[in-house]
Amino acid sequence: MKVGIMPLFGGDTAEPGYVARIARGLDERGFHSVWAVDHILLPMEYTSRYPYSADGSFPVDRTAQGLEPFNLLSFIAAHTSRIRLGTGVLVVPQRNPALTAKQVADLDVLSGGRFDFGVGVGWLAEEFEALGESFARRGASNDDYLRLMQALWRDGTSSYDGEFQSLPPSTQYPLPVQQPHPPFYFGGESPAALRRVARFGHWYGLDLPPEEMPAKFAELAGYCEREGRDVADVKVAVCPYARPCDRDTLRRYEDAGVDQVILAAFVPGQDAMERAIDDIAQALLD
Repeated sequence: MKVGIMPLFGGDTAEPGYVARIARGLDERGFHSVWAVDHILLPMEYTSRYPYSADGSFPVDRTAQGLEPFNLLSFIAAHTSRIRLGTGVLVVPQRNPALTAKQVADLDVLSGGRFDFGVGVGWLAEEFEALGESFARRGASNDDYLRLMQALWRDGTSSYDGEFQSLPPSTQYPLPVQQPHPPFYFGGESPAALRRVARFGHWYGLDLPPEEMPAKFAELAGYCEREGRDVADVKVAVCPYARPCDRDTLRRYEDAGVDQVILAAFVPGQDAMERAIDDIAQALLD
């Protein structure tokens, strides 16, 4: 079973020397992957419900907002050689797709083909509004943006004509190391998210215990069949989030068909983060 980690590099854990040291440690300890969270901004007032807390509140200290994913992962890439780098997950419909395609390709090049593109459609309507993007149409715009990116990652001159974005004949280099592009991992557990997995790539599930995986796999298999795809070709990563995870839990995830378990390390302060990483490594890797 592959074990990844999703730290929150923000506040004093965003200090460059600290990030470099932790990155080297993750690489040396044998973590399979490290994942970066994404919020461009956090409105002071919002009524949107965060889907992974009981009361709908977003349990993050505003002053510890995570570093921007592409900047963070490029920095980590420079200090590591083996660990894979993922966005967990990038809110694609908030971003210009041509710029995102460039950032994805460049990170894949600089990391030597170690990038996994975690994609999400977001939950915070007020963030979309502040950025001038449509929250109501975010699912459709997300898919449109991904198709434009796929066009740009093809060799040669690319063009695209979609509902939300059009692209005149253009080139964008360098191309990603991984072809046809870095793997897509779609975050979410809803039918819409699973349909997107079946259509485009792989799955990043959050806050799902092992016993719920068989039903989700059966649902995903149905969507894959409609897309003419074998569900066995879908890689599945799961983040237990706040749920405890030991070696027995890893075994049960593996028995359920999960390829990778990603542990969250959302803890404040440098010492607390290092203790959390050490605890995970000792429990699941050593």
